[in-house]
Amino acid sequence: MSQFNNSDKPQVLRETDEAARLQAKSFVRDSAHGALASLEPQTGWPLASRVSLATDADGVPLILISRLSAHYAALEADSRCSLLLGEPGDGDPLRHPRITLVCAAQKVLPEHRAAAKLEFVKRHTSAQLYADFSDFDFWRLIPLRASLNAGFGKAYALTAEDLK
Repeated sequence: MSQFNNSDKPQVLRETDEAARLQAKSFVRDSAHGALASLEPQTGWPLASRVSLATDADGVPLILISRLSAHYAALEADSRCSLLLGEPGDGDPLRHPRITLVCAAQKVLPEHRAAAKLEFVKRHTSAQLYADFSDFDFWRLIPLRASLNAGFGKAYALTAEDLK
């Protein structure tokens, strides 16, 4: 049993400011890859996969995945997922900024596929080779909230509105 209550805990989150919002938006806009975590339908256990990213016209992360992948089935069964962005850089990877987006995955509708493909192939030219395969679909990862670690002692909780 803890001898401290919640009011005794130091506040680790900073108040979200414009610099934090800009850094978060930059992560989303500029990241070419990330780690996607989804829930395995058979077990409910988390499943992480590396994915390639682009953003659509609204700045929402886009992924292109095959129906053969485990995370495709996971997203179809349960749209809840998270996306970790940020490169570890040199030295201790935990000293480098990163963001985790809590998202709702949404398959891109056929009438919006051409626009998604255009944005995705701009970022990942090699995707042109398989983007039209019948077993591949684009998905939007709609951010609901985010946790930004902007460096040592710089933690922020962001809302969906902060990311727009």
